[in-house]
Amino acid sequence: MSEPVEVTESRDTDVGGFRVRRALPNRPRRTVGAWCFVDHMGPADVRVDQDLIGPHPHIGLQTVTWLLAGELLHRDSLGSEQVIRPGQLNLMTAGHGVAHAEEATGRFHGSLHGVQLWVAQPSSTRDGDAAFEHHAELPQVELGSSTGTVLVGSVAGTSSPARRDTDHLGIDLDLAPGTTAIELEPSHEHALVVFEGDVTVDGRPLAPGHLAYLGPGRDECALTTSATARALLIGGAPFAEQVLMWWNFVARTRDEISAARDDWMAGHERFGVVTSKLDRIDVGEPPWRT
Repeated sequence: MSEPVEVTESRDTDVGGFRVRRALPNRPRRTVGAWCFVDHMGPADVRVDQDLIGPHPHIGLQTVTWLLAGELLHRDSLGSEQVIRPGQLNLMTAGHGVAHAEEATGRFHGSLHGVQLWVAQPSSTRDGDAAFEHHAELPQVELGSSTGTVLVGSVAGTSSPARRDTDHLGIDLDLAPGTTAIELEPSHEHALVVFEGDVTVDGRPLAPGHLAYLGPGRDECALTTSATARALLIGGAPFAEQVLMWWNFVARTRDEISAARDDWMAGHERFGVVTSKLDRIDVGEPPWRT
């Protein structure tokens, strides 16, 4: 028998002067499958020339960016320069090291709403080369009267073309009023984040600003809404490796993180150079070295 739904409240935080609700990591939940970070951004108005997030580094993770409204410009140290709009996916693999910036496009103004997620890379790929991919279209699947867009992985026999280094999935759900049933892999764990509207999961109401964790042992997820709603379902095989997260780094040890921080601050070639109008983001010493 499956365990009850565990609901936790997201933490409000500021990223580049932009309010976000951080659903993951939190206590007691640090990961869901390989997913280790979920920032629900907005909705909030942005200006044409608004400064967002300047060049900063990553190691050992993939960033997954998905918008519901608005536009962003991605730049990275691989030379990628890509505008992302609703219905499109940006996926950047950090591997041993990469840097990127998220900027205003210079022409869009209005409501920005979306989510950025991180996926912890397994040991088999986390020290590999950095990479970037953009998917202008993603497959959709009918779930009764509702529709799902498959961001990563496979749902109901429909698969995303996006890279994945572990057995995990992500699906954006456009929910119609009533109950929507989604088949789950019982050996996996899952979580739901509501973007818009109200959703009930196993009798537990869920609104934006919360995360509902569904542990292993479930072969189905039934979501009930009284009106249209929008939500994100993520999941995957429980991540077998212990991860250590600090700042923009996902690693295994403090020494790895300290070395990455020092390399970034020294301008080491490991992270390359991002061509951006925004200032490079610096960071102080990790707490174990102060």
